[in-house]
Amino acid sequence: MRAIQALGFQYCSPIQAQSLPYSLAGHDVLGRAQTGTGKTAAFLISVIQDLLNNPLEGERYAGEARALVLAPTRELVLQIAEDAKALTRFTDLKVHTLVGGMDYGKQRSQLQREWVDILVATPGRLIDFCDSGDAFLDQVEVLVIDEADRMLDMGFIPQVRRIVRLTPRRENRQTLMFSATFSSDVLNLADQWMFEPARVEIEPTSVATDTVDQHIYLAAADEKDTMLFNLLLQSDVDSLMVFANRRDQCRKLFGALRSLGFKAGLLSGEIDQNKRVKTLDAFKSGQIKVLVATDVAGRGIHINDVSHVVNYTLPEEPEDYVHRIGRTGRAGSRGTSISFACEDDAFRLPAIEALLGHPIRCEQPPESLMKAIPPEQQKALDAQHAEDRRASRQHHSGNHKRRPPRR
Repeated sequence: MRAIQALGFQYCSPIQAQSLPYSLAGHDVLGRAQTGTGKTAAFLISVIQDLLNNPLEGERYAGEARALVLAPTRELVLQIAEDAKALTRFTDLKVHTLVGGMDYGKQRSQLQREWVDILVATPGRLIDFCDSGDAFLDQVEVLVIDEADRMLDMGFIPQVRRIVRLTPRRENRQTLMFSATFSSDVLNLADQWMFEPARVEIEPTSVATDTVDQHIYLAAADEKDTMLFNLLLQSDVDSLMVFANRRDQCRKLFGALRSLGFKAGLLSGEIDQNKRVKTLDAFKSGQIKVLVATDVAGRGIHINDVSHVVNYTLPEEPEDYVHRIGRTGRAGSRGTSISFACEDDAFRLPAIEALLGHPIRCEQPPESLMKAIPPEQQKALDAQHAEDRRASRQHHSGNHKRRPPRR
């Protein structure tokens, strides 16, 4: 209660109010709620209270987890662990994370140095630790599976099945499972892994948040850099996340922003995890103004002060549009999303509008965004684009396989 008060919580969100009476009473809970509705606190408060009410007596072993939280991405694992540490700060409970891309030896030594009360992990790295005998799940009292639908999308279910088999039988543990959707696949998994779960569904007030002003600007592909440059110069742009669909697009965009003189960071699957953590911290603290991200890297990131989100390319999946623009307009503040619709991706708009349930007006970009980039910066940008083309040619020529001679 002291930690909850210190974090400034005053009232339960709907998912917390409806799930906590069941989870605190020891029931399994299958919860449906969108990102940003407070479900992380909903399951963490229940887990922490259970561990405090049932202190362990007798001998404990290194790497033996009492509660396990599974999440699909490294960023989400680190975010959940950060929230867990904030909620356990006035207790002696220990929170550990296991994620790929970070030093295995360092994670192992931490497991051996301290008891593991709450273990937050991605499926792949957890299996590595279980296979090597560094983590043990046979004493897990509470199992949490977060973003189950995303686990399915990313192909993690075979790994999660293996992990669930390493925990006690479903009748002998509490299982909390959360998902943004209740697809037939998610419900099938719930039938297999949960014991008489209470089902809690929170209907979104709207698919896209009402606190975000959405704009779609019609633009040619070669005008996007100019528009982004001018947008970043506007006085009301405090911090900006820009999304592109592929890693190579993000890499080129990051290079372009740096060449234009902006302090930028890059979040994508090919970036070393330690660097990603430092980049995220620098963005949160305001040391960098613009963060370039892929959908996988950007999902699950909770930053309350992002003023603008830019879709440099419209997403291939309509749901990703909702997740992207949900990075702004959080915690009661207003935000702005701007999407660049060019000849290559404007055809994705109807599916996005169908998901939202209403059309989004396409606009000509304002003149303030179309001002020419100053000559010096344009020269640096052209040089960066030329370097990207050279690198791309070398990459493709290196991958080219020569046809074997005919006999």
